[in-house]
Amino acid sequence: MANKGITRRDQDYSQWYLDIIERAELAENSSVRGCMVIKPYGYAIWELIQKELDKRIKESGHKNAYFPIFIPKSFFSKEASHVKGFAKECAIVTHYRLKESEDGKGVVVDEGSKLEEELIVRPTSETIIYDTFSRWVSSWRDLPLKINQWANIVRWERRTRPFLRTAEFLWQEGHTVYPTDEESKKEVAEMLKMYHDFAREYLAMETLSGKKSESEKFAGAVDTYGIEAMMQDGKALQFGTSHDLGQNFAKAFEIMFTDKDGQKKYPYQNSWGVSTRMMGAIVMTHSDDNGLVLPPTIAPVKAVIIPIFNENDKEKVLQYCEEIKESLEDIEGVEIDDREYVSAGFKFNEWEKKGVPVRIEVGPRDMQSNQAVLVRRDTGEKENVGIEKIEDVVEKMLKEIQESLLKKSEELLVSKTHRVGSYDEFKDVLSTDKGFILAHWCGNSECEEQIKSETKATTRCLTQEGADSSGKCIICGKDTSEEWVFSVSY
Repeated sequence: MANKGITRRDQDYSQWYLDIIERAELAENSSVRGCMVIKPYGYAIWELIQKELDKRIKESGHKNAYFPIFIPKSFFSKEASHVKGFAKECAIVTHYRLKESEDGKGVVVDEGSKLEEELIVRPTSETIIYDTFSRWVSSWRDLPLKINQWANIVRWERRTRPFLRTAEFLWQEGHTVYPTDEESKKEVAEMLKMYHDFAREYLAMETLSGKKSESEKFAGAVDTYGIEAMMQDGKALQFGTSHDLGQNFAKAFEIMFTDKDGQKKYPYQNSWGVSTRMMGAIVMTHSDDNGLVLPPTIAPVKAVIIPIFNENDKEKVLQYCEEIKESLEDIEGVEIDDREYVSAGFKFNEWEKKGVPVRIEVGPRDMQSNQAVLVRRDTGEKENVGIEKIEDVVEKMLKEIQESLLKKSEELLVSKTHRVGSYDEFKDVLSTDKGFILAHWCGNSECEEQIKSETKATTRCLTQEGADSSGKCIICGKDTSEEWVFSVSY
C-alpha cells in the first residue's frame, strides 16, 4: 500500500480501482447487497456529465420525459427475445402491503395483498415506454417521436463492483419512432457518433465503435452498435450502445400510424443509452497510483487554492488567496481550502486523491513575491506564476490537461490494439498484454463460443474498417470479409 492508502496498479489492479473509489469519496457500498451510495463528490461529477450529455441530446431534437419504474410482467412476454434476454436479471414485486408480525417485533408481508399481476422493477424501459407510444402515435403527423429519459435501472447482478456492475444504476435512455427504416437507421448511427464525440471531447477518452455480434446484441434488437473503451489493465469496457429495433417492438405493442396515403403501417424504432458505468471508465482510463485524475471538463473543483500560514500571517495569506480567487472568477469551480484543523500536506494529499486538475499553493513567500505555485495533477509539474498572469496560465493549464489526457487515452488504445493472423497469436496476446485484438472471424456462433470458453475473450464490435477486410477465420479457417474486435471485458 502507498502512503495514500491506494494499492499500486501493478500489485492489484482491481483493489487499486476500489481504493480510488473510496479515497476519492466517489461512492461506497450500501446496506442493500449489490447497490451503492454515490457520495456528493461522485454525484457532482455525474451531474456535470449529465448536464453536457443532456444538452447534446436536446440539440438532437429529443425531449425528456419520465416513465414508471414498475412494468407489468405481461409486457415482457410480448417480445420473445426481449424477455429471454432479461429474465434472469429481473427484480419482481409480488405484494403491495406489510403488516406487523404476530410477536410485535417487526413486519411481515401481508399475504392478502398479493398483486393480481406481478410488477417488474425496470431492467430497461422499452416495454413500458412502447406501451405508452402505442397511444401517442396514430398518424404520420406524430412522427418522428423523439423521447429521452434519465432514470434508475435495476438488474439483479450476482457479482457487483461500484459503477461497473451494480444491482441499481443511473442512466439515460433514448427512444425514437420513425415512419421509415432509413430514418431510424440514420439516427442509430448519429447517436453512436454522439457518444463517441462526447467521450473524446468531454471525457478525454478515445474509443472504438461498431456493430455487435448476434450473441452480444440487445435482446429484441435487429442490430446493436456499441462504443468500446480500453482500460489500463488491457480489458475493454462497453461505454454505450445504440440499437436498431426495426419493427419488432412496434408489432409487439401495436404501435401503428396512418401514412399520408391513408395506409396503416408499423413504424421503425431505435433506442440508445449510457450509464454511470462511464464513471468507472473515467477512473480506470485516467487515474494513477496517487489517486483519481479528472479531465477538467468534469471536475467539480477545477482548481483548489491552498493557503500555507501560521498564526502570525494567517489573515494576510487568506486575504491574498481571496484576491487570487477573485482573479479566477471566470473559471467555474475554484475553491479555497482554508481549513485550520489539518496541515497543508494533508490538503495536498487529499485533493490529489480527488483528482483536482490544478492545485494553487500560496505561502508568505509567494505573497511577498506577488506570485503563487501552480501544480498540475496529471503530471505533477510545478510552476511559479505571477498574480497578474494567473488567470491566463490556469486557463491554459486546464486546456493542456484536457488535451494531454485525451492524447494519453489515444496512445493507450493504440498500444493495446493487436492484429493477429492465427488463434495461437490470439492466445499469446491474451496471456501477455491483453487489449483489443483484431482477428478475422467467419460469423459462426460455434467459433465465437470456442473463443469465449477457452480464452474468456468476446466479440466487442465490428468497426467500419473491419467490415471490409478479407481473411480466414482464426478458428475454422473459412474465408471471411470481416475482421472483428475481440477483448476480455468488464
